[in-house]
Amino acid sequence: MNTSLFFLAAVAAVAADKIPDFVVPGKCPVVDEKSLFDEQIPNHSKYAGVWYEIALTNNPYQLLKQCVRNEYSFDGNKFIAKSTGINADGNLMKRNGQILPMPLGDPHLSVDYEGSWIAPYVILDTDYENFSCIYSTPAPNITSDTTPTSPSSSPARQAFLTNT
Repeated sequence: MNTSLFFLAAVAAVAADKIPDFVVPGKCPVVDEKSLFDEQIPNHSKYAGVWYEIALTNNPYQLLKQCVRNEYSFDGNKFIAKSTGINADGNLMKRNGQILPMPLGDPHLSVDYEGSWIAPYVILDTDYENFSCIYSTPAPNITSDTTPTSPSSSPARQAFLTNT
């Protein structure tokens, strides 16, 4: 059991350190955020739980770079976020924040971590259990929970390609 768990952790660590080949520099996706957000609001409670980042683009504003574990709890209005991972110096780092509706009424969520500034958090697609494809400008960030999969064959890949 411990060997399997270690193997899965090692696979996740390697996958999290690679920018997926379907992500290329360019403009942010053009998304009908209002329709998307209206569809997601009733399901926000399903998004709560533990999510592991398996791939992301280079984002200098994201301090956790590898082996990122995000735990989201939903209080009916916002998510409380507790994240751990390895920073650029190779040290374990913990961050606390929240994911909540944009304060000015924009039709998407925002992410706000201590020591940082608020940024859009747009869920492009999710099944609320196994994958989530999000973007938070200036660069898309791809996340997936529990089972590390090949980014080239994942639902997150398809969501990204559909929305860019």
